[in-house]
Amino acid sequence: MRWRRDVRRFRTDAIPEADVNELVAAACLAPSVGYSQPWRFVRVRSPERRCAVIDHVDNCNERAAEVYAGQRGLAYRALKLHGLREAPEHFAVFCDEKTEVGWKLGCQTMPEMLRYSCVTAIHNLWLTARAKGIGVGWVSILEPSTVMSLLDVPEDWTLIAYLCIGLPDEEGEVPTLEREGWEARLKMDTLYHER
Repeated sequence: MRWRRDVRRFRTDAIPEADVNELVAAACLAPSVGYSQPWRFVRVRSPERRCAVIDHVDNCNERAAEVYAGQRGLAYRALKLHGLREAPEHFAVFCDEKTEVGWKLGCQTMPEMLRYSCVTAIHNLWLTARAKGIGVGWVSILEPSTVMSLLDVPEDWTLIAYLCIGLPDEEGEVPTLEREGWEARLKMDTLYHER
């Protein structure tokens, strides 16, 4: 659990196809609201689409860097925030917002449960990857509508995550952002409350 880091440094070695299939199979075992199974995994294999996503993320990262000034700006620019160039696998995970599977059970008052279900599937994939020595990075410095357009997916899908997956170039139990001095881990007593 400690090692389950957001990996940004990957080796370029291919992941065996059987392992890729096992990750997706494990993800699909996740619980979902009303048994709706709203996750849609898109494996991005086209070199052109991958390059377009990388260019887009790099552009978004440049814009995001402008928010930070002074020392924080220098620190931001020094961070490696994605491993898309090196990672052998790219997966986009979407939520099918219009799915009829599950008959909207549990979604009448909290429709966002469909998206939360997708996050649970991603977590299943992530923990399975870790058990196999595979790393996962969740890339969030992007514009979902642009990624959806680049991947040509249905309009009623919502982008939940863009993942880079591969063998990690380094291992460690300290999160990169903590190691790099960006942020410290919060103490549990600030996160846990009783009423």
